[in-house]
Amino acid sequence: MNTIEQQLWDYIDGNLDENLKKSIEEKIDSDPQIKLQYEEFLKFNLTFSNLDLEEPSMSFTRKVMEDIALVPAPVSLKTKVDTRIIYGIGGFFVLSILAILSFIAYNTKFTMPNFDFDLTFNFDTGKIITPTTINIFLFVDLIIGLVFMDYFLRKKTAQKQL
Repeated sequence: MNTIEQQLWDYIDGNLDENLKKSIEEKIDSDPQIKLQYEEFLKFNLTFSNLDLEEPSMSFTRKVMEDIALVPAPVSLKTKVDTRIIYGIGGFFVLSILAILSFIAYNTKFTMPNFDFDLTFNFDTGKIITPTTINIFLFVDLIIGLVFMDYFLRKKTAQKQL
């Protein structure tokens, strides 16, 4: 729709201020094509104003609600997880943990140092921080991290189900 058509519709609806209203009236009086368009728009406006709006029957809402009540409510999809899969995954992780523990135990020398009752606290970090202690520390951190991740994911899925 071009601007003159929009201005004509606004003029018919009475949405223009005085300056624009006078300029549109001048255009209608001076240009026969715009005057013809204006008269067609007036006919359309008169036709539209004479139309009666159809209203639904009084029981329309009741009938729609009854039809909706007949439709069964959607059931949430509940899939059954095969317990063999869960046990298989759990077994894999248990075997992996046991393999890591046995590897660490195999590569660790279980010799006890001679205990001297010398009360001087001389800490040699080279003796305390060995590759074995680092491996044990990382393994314990991994287990704690997996337990935390399990707790977090279970909490998240419980919130989604609510």
